[in-house]
Amino acid sequence: MGINIAMYSNDETKDRHRIAVLVITTISSFLIPFMASSVVIALPTIAGYFQMNAVLITWVSTAYILTSASLMVPLGRLSDMHGRKKIFLGGYIIFLAGSLLSVVVQSSGLFLFSRVIQGVGASAVVANSVAILTAAFPKRHRGRVLGINAAAVYIGLSVSPLLGGLLTEHLGWRSIFFLSAGLCLAMVIATAIMLPEYEEPRRDRFDLPGTIVYMATLTLFMYGLSILPSRMGVSFIAASLCGILLFVRLEKRAASPIIDFRLFMQNRGFAFSNIAALVHYSGTYSIAFLLSLYLQFTKGLSAGEAGLVLITNPIIQALFSPIFGRLSDRVEPRLLSSAGMAVTCAGILVLSFLTVDTKVIHIVGCQVLIGFGFAMFASPNTNAIMSSIEKHSYGFAAATMGTMRQLGMTLSMGIAMVVFAIVIGKETIVSEHQAAFIAGVRLIFTIAAVLCFVAVFASLARGDIHEQKGLIRR
Repeated sequence: MGINIAMYSNDETKDRHRIAVLVITTISSFLIPFMASSVVIALPTIAGYFQMNAVLITWVSTAYILTSASLMVPLGRLSDMHGRKKIFLGGYIIFLAGSLLSVVVQSSGLFLFSRVIQGVGASAVVANSVAILTAAFPKRHRGRVLGINAAAVYIGLSVSPLLGGLLTEHLGWRSIFFLSAGLCLAMVIATAIMLPEYEEPRRDRFDLPGTIVYMATLTLFMYGLSILPSRMGVSFIAASLCGILLFVRLEKRAASPIIDFRLFMQNRGFAFSNIAALVHYSGTYSIAFLLSLYLQFTKGLSAGEAGLVLITNPIIQALFSPIFGRLSDRVEPRLLSSAGMAVTCAGILVLSFLTVDTKVIHIVGCQVLIGFGFAMFASPNTNAIMSSIEKHSYGFAAATMGTMRQLGMTLSMGIAMVVFAIVIGKETIVSEHQAAFIAGVRLIFTIAAVLCFVAVFASLARGDIHEQKGLIRR
């Protein structure tokens, strides 16, 4: 049973429940990225166990991300309609089931299916975490708590390469999913007992046709990317473009659309903040995936050693995200986010000159630069999105933001798929194909740098959120 915070009038009770919300959402923001990203460091081991080729390896991450991206907005909409705590709790239960399945599977197909189940659970948790947090705290503290929330994400990302590498090296890759199952069980219990429900459900009609078309369109697009440059791949992408047109038409006619396009058309800050997030994540998500393969296949590092290198980026993000989040309560988020993306772009551009002989310390330096830029971008951008809409739409806004992030991640992995498919083909990544692998990695980093450069201008175009909403405090 949820606790309706409106029942309480004294400040002490409200503060106590706000602390509970902050603790649970912060732990969730740590756990989901940790459980998802710790798999990245184990990819070479998983690929060897299931005999996966270079393209199929990418589906270990893509199956999870694509599922999350396609369900984020529908589940955010359902949470506004039926209660955020209910969907949030259900997400953890589903993630628990997917983790347990990953422990016992013996085939690559079933393993990828378990990743799909985990993606369903993760989408429910992520779609509601920021919405629950935003609803619990007043605007004057929003940047601060969102900064703490973002720091938890990056701490999870910081720990995952190291712990994931150590678990893989000493206990096997399945131990990662066994640990995920245990952590999910603990969060199911904590959420059921401690988390209050801040919003009364809205009994609108759920847009099932729009949801089906939305999910099918994303799936067609990503599968088409994965089999390029074949004619069938082009056909699937063309079909997905038709799906977009159909989806827009359905949403304009729906009484309760899962995506209200009027909000994008009429709210410039909301629209361009989300576009900035989409393009930014499209350029940055595959970095850890590529460097994990590079450090282990090219430099010969163990999974644990590669994890120590990859930990640099999220540690920097964890350290600086609360600072920039709090700063965004006073300084215009547009300026902070745009500067952050420019810094990120510079770091990725340097990585585009990667060679077989590149020093590991050079990669660490790039990771520091990218992490600092990411911290400067993420918290202020989240604050801008959540401050640009009304309270009754927090679930939709948080889910939309999460979808932009997940869709950006999907596109990032899609770019990696296409480049590997063209440059390497279906060959495994071994010493004989090292030159092709390096060429592919450099091309992907070059594309990523261009995307981040474009994102700077998307961020600048959003306008001043504080002035629009009267949030600047003199």
